[in-house]
Amino acid sequence: MSESVNQIYEIYQQLYHLYGPQGWWPLINFKGKNPIKTGINQGYHPLNYDLPVERNQIYEVIIGAILTQNTSWLQANGAVQNLNQLDALEPEKLLQLDDEKLKSAIRCAGFLNQKSTYLKEITRFFIELNGRTPVRDDLLQVKGVGPETADSILLYAYKIPEFVVDTYTRRIFSHLKMVNNKIKYKELKELFESNLTRDVPVYQEYHALLVEHAKRYYNKKPYGLRDPLLFLIKE
Repeated sequence: MSESVNQIYEIYQQLYHLYGPQGWWPLINFKGKNPIKTGINQGYHPLNYDLPVERNQIYEVIIGAILTQNTSWLQANGAVQNLNQLDALEPEKLLQLDDEKLKSAIRCAGFLNQKSTYLKEITRFFIELNGRTPVRDDLLQVKGVGPETADSILLYAYKIPEFVVDTYTRRIFSHLKMVNNKIKYKELKELFESNLTRDVPVYQEYHALLVEHAKRYYNKKPYGLRDPLLFLIKE
């Protein structure tokens, strides 16, 4: 494990060299230079780590983190676009939508009954914050918010250095034989956080780069064929 641990930052550097800055979290009304990446590449803001700034931008990231659960960003983005067309990317306005209109808007993201409930719960929580930064333990008490969603909200909406672990992270690092494929979320998160500088841009880029890398090499079984990171690990 010690050799694997020492390679965590090296892998980050290699991924950054391969794909460059990713500019997560995308904001649908942001117009700027977008990265070359798999899938949707609009709304990203490479090397601009100040975003989101405005209240509704922060809220957009939060609802995006809910909508992307168990689906692709392509589908989640479609739901965000639909909410934007309804002028509902503002918390008070989303709560004013009747249930059927909300479900119709987010249908493309799947699990519409659950997610419509989750969106309203996180929206009420957001309003109650009244501009304050949430605490992770409090976020985890909100219905529909698990560890990955909580960390995504803190890292991308509030710029709090919480490393985000997703299925791709586990898939890549277990294929590289650096971790067991059944490693728990908390353990894998701690592995990254204990071997990286506690830095928001690094955490954001690393997570986003792992997603980009996984889309290229880990979306189809057998996973990891021709993964260039294998050569780094063997060195």
